[in-house]
Amino acid sequence: MSNSFISDKAKIAENVLIYPFTYIGENVFIDKNTIIYPFVCILRNTKIGKNCRIFPGALIGFNGFGYEKKGEEYFLIPHNGWVVIEDNVDIGPNVTIALAKEGETRIGKGTKIDASVHIGHNVKIGKNCIIIAQVGIGGSAKIGDNCILAGQVGVRDHCEIGDNSIVYAKSAVFKSIPKNSKYSGIPARPHFLNLKYWAKLLKDVPKND
Repeated sequence: MSNSFISDKAKIAENVLIYPFTYIGENVFIDKNTIIYPFVCILRNTKIGKNCRIFPGALIGFNGFGYEKKGEEYFLIPHNGWVVIEDNVDIGPNVTIALAKEGETRIGKGTKIDASVHIGHNVKIGKNCIIIAQVGIGGSAKIGDNCILAGQVGVRDHCEIGDNSIVYAKSAVFKSIPKNSKYSGIPARPHFLNLKYWAKLLKDVPKND
């Protein structure tokens, strides 16, 4: 833990491995057998469960992106909630997870998050999800259990994605998705409809001789 800062108001359980060049702030609680890799910054109000891995460059517990306009200026809205990361979660390199405005931003047990993912304030991600690189999830969105968000998926704030659903790469979710679904496209729609659309489009394209 040399070359790291750990607040006096943080609580670290047994067998937690903290690499150098990390910052662990006030009201951070880290449970047993978790690994915090170099250059991780956990600012405040964060609970991390057992057997988690937080990879280099992750930033957790910062103020969510919420502003109020008064006159010609924007003023930051205080975020005084928490980030809760349950057991057996992996947080990839350069992932950002915002504090809740009130209540919790929560990552469910067993979820694995790839590099360069942004999770907005008050987002709820269920158990055993796979979140692939460059996904962005807007504030207060809810992702069910056993979901897969492929690379570069965007989820609008307050949308819900039901359990056991897949959203394919580069899709933009503007409306909630029912459970057991497969969606793709911009805007995201049932994947079988997109396949029909592209089949028709390609059929109508003139072929070069």
